[in-house]
Amino acid sequence: MADIEMRGLEMTGLELPGPEERAGGLAALPGNLMMWILIFSELAVFGAAFIGFAVARVLDPATFAAGQAHLNGTAGALNTMVLVTSGYLAARGVAAGRRGAVAQARRAMVMAAAVGSVFLAVKAMEYSATLGAGLTIDTDSFFTLYFLLTGFHALHVMLGIVILLLVSRSGPETVPETLIENLETGAAFWHMVDLVWVILYPLVYLIR
Repeated sequence: MADIEMRGLEMTGLELPGPEERAGGLAALPGNLMMWILIFSELAVFGAAFIGFAVARVLDPATFAAGQAHLNGTAGALNTMVLVTSGYLAARGVAAGRRGAVAQARRAMVMAAAVGSVFLAVKAMEYSATLGAGLTIDTDSFFTLYFLLTGFHALHVMLGIVILLLVSRSGPETVPETLIENLETGAAFWHMVDLVWVILYPLVYLIR
């Protein structure tokens, strides 16, 4: 029955309601509410860490300037483009799901996860070069915070990739409303990962 309903949606071009068409308040948020509670809590943690990094830089600008000089800004910029591209693919997956194009939605989510894995590969190469230069988490306050912040974010990238792959497994047998919620939930977490990096990259790599 659900399969017929999804095929009907795809054939007629009708879209299931998006978050902007739902009731107001928290119900207007796309995806599962519990995921948003997690997202807000994680943003609070990252926000506190960013403030701590900024304060530490004010207290010891010379150490932080010297540390930034050792970072690969090009790799950071590349990873920014990688995550933005991956986020776009996830958004396309949600849009396809709302149209009832289940196969297209699944492909978009898998592609988003695959592109996201490029971020981890680039970050691994960057870590390898940094550690190879003798710069570790114990080198100074800058590299302590650098490895903690970027490592914590990388863990979220790994979790986000797993979530994207899980929601991509939603098939035609999935109830349409559940399919949309799954896609929106995965995309919401992934966009949080994008947002954190868009703030982290200039804060750690560029701002002096």
